Amino acid sequence: MKNKKPQQLVQSLDRAIDVIEKLVESNKSMGVTELSDSLGLHKSTVYRLLATLGYRGYVEQDDYNQYKVGLKLFEIGGLVLNSLDLREQIKPYLKRLREETRETVHLGIMDETEVVYIDKEETSETIRMYSRIGRRVPAHCTSLGKVILAYSKPDLINKVVKNGLTGCTDKTIIGENQFRKHIKEVFEQGYAIDDEEHRVGIRCISGPIFNFNQDVIASFSISAPINRMTHERIDELAEVVHRYTKQISAAFGYKQK
Repeated sequence: MKNKKPQQLVQSLDRAIDVIEKLVESNKSMGVTELSDSLGLHKSTVYRLLATLGYRGYVEQDDYNQYKVGLKLFEIGGLVLNSLDLREQIKPYLKRLREETRETVHLGIMDETEVVYIDKEETSETIRMYSRIGRRVPAHCTSLGKVILAYSKPDLINKVVKNGLTGCTDKTIIGENQFRKHIKEVFEQGYAIDDEEHRVGIRCISGPIFNFNQDVIASFSISAPINRMTHERIDELAEVVHRYTKQISAAFGYKQK
């Protein structure tokens, strides 16, 4: 079923998507003239669209200067499929964790230097943390991001540091040496805490999720306002986080060394 055409349609974007869909549909390389004829667009317009799509990696030129779908599309498609699969498998655990803690629970994955919320179970409490699925948050000042960084290769930590440890609150760790030391501590304890580092008045605790290759593939968090998420409760939840890390990771074939 085709969606209703919006009133504020961005024509250039709409045409670029037409080009991508035509290349996918044809399942072969196509020249500018062929694309122009099949889409009913002027050749100069098609050329400009292809140049932009090529710059972003969505189309590529073959040895005959014809155009085909680029690897970027496969990369994005893979991320979407992985995210959907992760959500489906982890959803029951998130629900149980929400019921056990009575707090909001998030599932996140890394994308470059940010964490993306890919699932969420909301608390029934009136006062709660605002968030939405699909939102991107900095990795360096969130418990979801820090716990993934702690179990990732050094290159990713270096990338985050190079991108800048921007202060989101006055509690954000912005010094490189202090940040690297903190990430080592997260690794040693097996969980990460966001002590109002991303948002004032909110504390979170997160655990990593591993697959059968011992790779960290995602993280989950328990989040609440500081009046409920006291330091004493954080200490109590650390055991809960460890338990769910083991349970969820085991579902992905992870075996603790």
